[in-house]
Amino acid sequence: MVCMKSEEATSVLPPMPFLAHEEPRPGQLEMIQDAVISLNQEGYHLAAAPTGIGKTAASLAAALEVASHSPKKKTVFFLTSRQTQHRIVVDTVRQINVMRKGMMPVRLVDMVGQAGMCVQPFAKESPLVFSLLCSQARKSRSCRPWMTAAPGLKEKILAAPLHVDELVSLTRSHTFNGEQAQTCPWKIAREAVSGADVFVGDYNHLFDEGVRQSSLKAMDLELEDIIIIVDEAHNLPDRIRMTLEKRLTQTMIRNTWMELEEFGGTLAQSMKMPGGEALEMTHGLVQWAFDVIRNSRNGFTQLFSRLRNGLERGKEEAEVGVDDLLNVLHQSCDVVEGKVGQMQLQEEVTSKYPSVDAAVRIHQLRDILSSVDVDMDAGDDGNPMEPNAHKVAEILDCLIRFGSSSALTMVYDTKGKDGRITTHLLDPGLVAQPVFTQSAGAILMSGTLYPPTMYAEMLGLPKKSTTAVAYESPFAAMRRPVLVATDVTTKYTERGEANTRNIRSHIQSLIDATPGNVAVFAPSYAMLNDVVGEAHFSGVRMMVENREWSKQDLDQVVETLLEEKRAGRRILLAGVFGARLSEGVDYHGGALDAVACIGIPNSPPSVLSSALKTYAEERFGRNLAWRYTVSQPAVNSILQAMGRPIRAIEDRALIVLLDRRVNERTYAHCFPSDLRMNEASNPEATARFARRFFAKIQPGSIDKQ
Repeated sequence: MVCMKSEEATSVLPPMPFLAHEEPRPGQLEMIQDAVISLNQEGYHLAAAPTGIGKTAASLAAALEVASHSPKKKTVFFLTSRQTQHRIVVDTVRQINVMRKGMMPVRLVDMVGQAGMCVQPFAKESPLVFSLLCSQARKSRSCRPWMTAAPGLKEKILAAPLHVDELVSLTRSHTFNGEQAQTCPWKIAREAVSGADVFVGDYNHLFDEGVRQSSLKAMDLELEDIIIIVDEAHNLPDRIRMTLEKRLTQTMIRNTWMELEEFGGTLAQSMKMPGGEALEMTHGLVQWAFDVIRNSRNGFTQLFSRLRNGLERGKEEAEVGVDDLLNVLHQSCDVVEGKVGQMQLQEEVTSKYPSVDAAVRIHQLRDILSSVDVDMDAGDDGNPMEPNAHKVAEILDCLIRFGSSSALTMVYDTKGKDGRITTHLLDPGLVAQPVFTQSAGAILMSGTLYPPTMYAEMLGLPKKSTTAVAYESPFAAMRRPVLVATDVTTKYTERGEANTRNIRSHIQSLIDATPGNVAVFAPSYAMLNDVVGEAHFSGVRMMVENREWSKQDLDQVVETLLEEKRAGRRILLAGVFGARLSEGVDYHGGALDAVACIGIPNSPPSVLSSALKTYAEERFGRNLAWRYTVSQPAVNSILQAMGRPIRAIEDRALIVLLDRRVNERTYAHCFPSDLRMNEASNPEATARFARRFFAKIQPGSIDKQ
């Protein structure tokens, strides 16, 4: 079911023991009621909830209400892709407890990634290096915080909602046997989740299979005991796809062969020790895998060479069949097991292994590669690297899980020494559906979860138990008008110097008529540099997004905007759709007064985009395929950028869309139905509209810090 709901409340307010404030905001009551009805039936509610509706408080109020009446304890998993959202959730739960006064407080555990909570010096290393060093430290029992007991610490963590940094600090100050002790914050936090009402974490805790299995085991929880809240849920499909992107190169195959040789040698030495006979079977399996990988190297060389030589003129990528890759390994297995004549494949192999059924081979090889334990050489930065055997195992696992369906495609490209093959999962529902259907229900929400029915279909949610609602914005149209410049476009066939000058003139007109800071977003860094980077705009200081910016740099952006605005100075902030400035930054306190969106961020044609469109046609039909894979994702990126300046109900901002194509049917029906488009036929019209708007509307809030 999908419908549009306005901000008008149509019924008497029911008691809301888990609402973070005394009265619900406009539209918030409807969202709570809809979510409660769905969760009571262990269903799934998708809410396209615009900024200002208070969706964090609404989702928590609904989920905690349903959990409180469950005959069996339910834990609310609030999952988000942004660490900045963690603090908002913790503060909301604190406010819930204030409102509940003498009632039982809501218990919460806030966690980020293992490296983000680690107290060891190697926590600052790259993710792969950290994972390896942490694993080695735990295995060798050399990590004292991991080994240190913490009796009573879980109760302290649950006593009051803590931000993750406060939880880490708490682990530094607890005492054991009369002495101060340091316990691993990540380990104790996971153990405390079983006693919490709310867990705050990343998508990976449930939607990465390996992380889910280890996390839920450590938390002593089952999926059926979890109510899921997915924040910024428009990001979930792509996050799932990214998790399944694995790359294979010939160098990885060579290194895997060498790692297996070293691992086998280590096992052989261990077999000479007392009790070492128990390792005989393991050693035999590792030797089998070593021979398979060694004999596969020639096959992979031929495969990569054939892919490169078969590229069409001017192309740098091509689709790879799953069987093309698996057949290399199966042929190698046949040689090792003596099923193929040695002269045929020019290998001198003596069969010393029993035949392994073809259906079992790849599973067995994956498991052996996953178990490889070797001392890694240092990389270019001096740090040890992750075994290549583990990376190849992940690729085999991906092929085992999804290779038999058309939902998995593989792409060869020419990057690197000999090229590479990358796996791509086209259907995130294959990962998401089992998680949701085994859970106790879910709320998926975002300001750009539009249309919510599209995301329900993409994630494989059952139609009978899914509700999807697009709530109207509580902001009056006069506080966030949208202006379309009808005399410009970024359509490839119509680009040119005159068009670029016109786009710049619209931006300058917006700057001239805006009292504060302006942000401008473009489809790519190349276009951003072409339109903005090479231009001079008067009256503002330019800040251009840099891909190398750290989280601290991003945090400083908003403070700089606010400081400059208080000082009567203005900034033109320039970024790219889909990057961090357009999605990952909370421009609070009226930091931005206007946003200009250049063009439509359609992805360039590629083997992957073609495969995705073909799969979407098979799954959803031709009419929806283009919208689901091209036009709607592009418009949703624009909607994300449009929502940057409106973070509170008192904010106001002007949005200018610099491409007339947004008024064409292909894109127009992808915008929310309650969004009204005004038009400007030239830069002078943009200036007049902006001056009238800012003359009528009082400025939004500016933080006084």
